[in-house]
Amino acid sequence: MKLVILESYVMEPGDLDWSGLRALVPDVTEYVRTPYEQIAERIGDAELVVLNKCRMDEAILSRCPNLCWVGIIATGTDNLDLEACRRHGVAVANVPAYSTYSVAQMAFSLLLTVCQCPERQDRALRDGYWQLNIPAQYGILPQVELYGRTFGVCGYGNIGRQTARLAKAFGMRVLVWTRTVRPEYAGDGVEFVDLDTLLDQSDVVSLHCPATPATRGLIGAQALAKMKPGAVLLNTARGALVDENAVAAALESGRLGWYAADAFAAEPLPADSPLRCAPHTLLTPHVAWATGGALKRLMEITTRNLSTFLAGKGENIVN
Repeated sequence: MKLVILESYVMEPGDLDWSGLRALVPDVTEYVRTPYEQIAERIGDAELVVLNKCRMDEAILSRCPNLCWVGIIATGTDNLDLEACRRHGVAVANVPAYSTYSVAQMAFSLLLTVCQCPERQDRALRDGYWQLNIPAQYGILPQVELYGRTFGVCGYGNIGRQTARLAKAFGMRVLVWTRTVRPEYAGDGVEFVDLDTLLDQSDVVSLHCPATPATRGLIGAQALAKMKPGAVLLNTARGALVDENAVAAALESGRLGWYAADAFAAEPLPADSPLRCAPHTLLTPHVAWATGGALKRLMEITTRNLSTFLAGKGENIVN
């Protein structure tokens, strides 16, 4: 069998250890990056493909008749037409839960930066300023204590649940809106509510939903109008969950206090994105998942996905 790695770089070349996959399939062709128009040509007659951001759709699948397994080195599958893969008999395996701790950690890294401005404080101190005499140009805002505030979690999968645990550790009241409330959540010490209640009562709203037809544009003008004035909105999930124009307008008007995000509707974030000019934004380039620990788990699970597929079982098949 042949394996084609369409994107080996992830963040930087060498970030990922492909030796586990090479041990399973000696015939491996690896590309650092692959533009859409070269995907089918590079797959050729291979049966196995690993990718990250590359699209996989009907046009590609119709030109790759031998393809039977796609391993996406990510949790989200937005870039894959899962139904088309199913029609062509192509199993798609994702990597769930590898970045749970890293992404939850990033959500709170963003929130704590908003609440206490440590980087700006550091810059002011190094420039010779101290406490109350720091000039306004440093943009230091009044510090915010999280204890006793309300933290709203939209989506209660692995990452949402871990983020809720962190909020509880800070002494916050945690509200959760989720499609399914499972019996094992009973001891989590959170309150399950509808979305309107969560938006109305939360000081911080953190998004952890997948991007589906039901959740795309979840936070638009209407949802923003229901949020507490001055609330903080965190998005470490998917950019498609948010109407970025509406968020920018809410920031400009002061209705929304802060928008801190690691995911965007178009990536890389376009130069003309309204978020770039909006006040009170904290934007990072979709890197929450890329800690060393998370990348190690990513490859361990990807290797196991392929190993079990070759053994006739297949783990983490999403279609």
